[in-house]
Amino acid sequence: MFRPNSLILYVDDVDRSTAFYRDILKADPVETFQDFSVFVLGEGFVVGLQSKHAIDPKPQPSFGGFELSFSNATKEDVDALHAAWTAKGVEMVLEPTTLEFGYTFVAADPDGHRLRVCATDTTNVT
Repeated sequence: MFRPNSLILYVDDVDRSTAFYRDILKADPVETFQDFSVFVLGEGFVVGLQSKHAIDPKPQPSFGGFELSFSNATKEDVDALHAAWTAKGVEMVLEPTTLEFGYTFVAADPDGHRLRVCATDTTNVT
């Protein structure tokens, strides 16, 4: 069956973004090229970091918002990752808080892509 298997993030500096994701994911990319690197996020799903200067067609200067979500976390995971990423100097967009869907924080990568870590609360799911 046809299913999405990757997310490509357009970045300004592939080396800088690769170092950032290597650090927060605690994993090396599975492939690296001059203008592209790839990290495995889960079984059959990868995130690619593509130089926005070396892709055709060129990306729009401004595009819709989205976030890369890490939602298979516990409350303790949220607090631990928030502390670890803060210590690394990762920009925080939302400090840990409880929202309708769970306990969460939001960070940003060097290009402003949002990264949400969430202990999803499914107690109200019908």
